[in-house]
Amino acid sequence: MRLKDAINNNIDRYLQSKAILSLGVKAKVTVATKQNTILYPAVFNDEEGDIPPSAPIQVAADNYNLMNEGLVINVDLILEHNTLLSNVILAFYICMSVLVLFLYYRTGIKKARQEYTEKETEIARLLEFEKNHTSKLKDLIKVKQKLIAEIIKIKRKLVHEKIRASKNEDDLIKEIVDLEENINENIALQNEKQEEINALKEKIKLFEKERQKENKQKTNSFNRVRKRFKALYKNISVNKRALDGFFDLTDDMKIKVEEIIHKLNEDPSFVLVKRKVFGKKGRATVQEVIFAYKGRLYFRKTKDGKIEILTIGTKNTQAKDLEFLDNL
Repeated sequence: MRLKDAINNNIDRYLQSKAILSLGVKAKVTVATKQNTILYPAVFNDEEGDIPPSAPIQVAADNYNLMNEGLVINVDLILEHNTLLSNVILAFYICMSVLVLFLYYRTGIKKARQEYTEKETEIARLLEFEKNHTSKLKDLIKVKQKLIAEIIKIKRKLVHEKIRASKNEDDLIKEIVDLEENINENIALQNEKQEEINALKEKIKLFEKERQKENKQKTNSFNRVRKRFKALYKNISVNKRALDGFFDLTDDMKIKVEEIIHKLNEDPSFVLVKRKVFGKKGRATVQEVIFAYKGRLYFRKTKDGKIEILTIGTKNTQAKDLEFLDNL
């Protein structure tokens, strides 16, 4: 077999076994010697056609010579347009491009929505800010107008006061002179009153001394009367409040009440009781005796059978005396 035929058969069989060629890929294969003798694809040659197939020695020699020249293989793959594989590849890249664009579109939409929301929020905040400042501005304008009115009013009043002050300057000087005279009179009056106060203080000191002396005398008299009652009236005990009330009586009333005390000491049945003053639960009943028309004496019997004189007073002190008895 000629080398050329073997190469053509082998390459054709190899290419026919590749399924990728049926999808649209076109393979351009050339095999030649280094002397540029083309072995594939087969090219018609008259000289080669003259060699009979029964001359193997000649075929072997030709094959040997070609092999010694060396073989050079060139392969070019061409992907033709509008074929299955080219369309699949194109569809793949189109899908990838669409996917990338879709993802970019979604990211852009999301970012745009976020920016829109932020803008809306900022616009709402700025509108509210503008509203607040507009309200404050209106208030400030009102305050400004009010202050302007007050300033105008104060200016008018100041002008009026200046005019009145210029007119009344002489009257003011006269009033100042009169005030100075009044101040001098008041100072003199204060000095006079201070002298009177000092004199009254001296009188108060003398009065205090006399009152202390009277209190001392009254205390001495109180002790003497208490001792006298204790010595004369063995069956009677006299409360301190009764002794105080006794000293507040007039001399005639003292004589009358001491007469009643004497009767109570000797025989209480001789004493005319006006009424009984009932005390609280558990307390002895207090009896009331009238003397000298206005005088009041209250006594009660103790557990040992003696008489206790609780208080002595008048009709004017009756309310306080009854309160004392109620709280006794």
